[in-house]
Amino acid sequence: MAQIHPTAIVDPKAQLAESVVIGPYCTVGPNVKVGEGTVLESHVILKGHTTIGKNNKIYPFAAIGIEPQDKKYRGEPTRLVIGDDNVIREHCTLSTGTVQDHGETKVGNRNLLMANVHIAHDCQIGDDTILANNVGLAGHVVIEDKAIVGGQVGIHQFIRIGYGAMLSGGTMMRQDILPFAYYQGNPGKPSGINMEGMKRLGYSKEAIHAAREVYKIIFREGNTIKEATEEIKELIETLEEPQAKQVATQMCEFLGNATRGLAR
Repeated sequence: MAQIHPTAIVDPKAQLAESVVIGPYCTVGPNVKVGEGTVLESHVILKGHTTIGKNNKIYPFAAIGIEPQDKKYRGEPTRLVIGDDNVIREHCTLSTGTVQDHGETKVGNRNLLMANVHIAHDCQIGDDTILANNVGLAGHVVIEDKAIVGGQVGIHQFIRIGYGAMLSGGTMMRQDILPFAYYQGNPGKPSGINMEGMKRLGYSKEAIHAAREVYKIIFREGNTIKEATEEIKELIETLEEPQAKQVATQMCEFLGNATRGLAR
């Protein structure tokens, strides 16, 4: 049986795994499902049609599964799905989706959401990301695996942040962020490759060099997106090391799918 503090209010319809811990003054609604080993420290609100996986730790005053901050929302049973092994720190707010889009906000596995992070409706967060203090995501933002978003960052709606990218603290983004790139400023501008991040992720010297070459083609040669794409494809044909080829291909494919345009 779940361990529930006597001051917590838990709806009898909520589905809690046996090893769940519900701390003091938490509130859990009827349409909430919580997996094994997840801990709510205290004063946490879980509501809406929310599913939370295993071994998550949620800190005080987080509000999870709250209604979207969208005037179009009319109480539809949209969802929030959170994976496993996430850390959600104090005062984070995570909204459910809207019927106008996915109908579901999703957070993957092993993510760190630092204090005061807001994840708006229909955002899709991958695995192993870090969102630092006071990050605000507008609706429909996609963050791919292993991206890092610095503190005090604002992300415009419908933006996609590429795999392994890094945004410096205080950055404001209005367009898509290239995988493995480093951005800073307001508005955010590319400042090179996230080289240290790639090293920590185990990428080879050849892969890091390939990422730098792709970056140069896109940002330093005055190419149009179409011209850059063609030149990157030619570069890929010359690459022999598998990881280098994979990185360059990943960046090229992202470039071709940047629906809001690439931040340059």
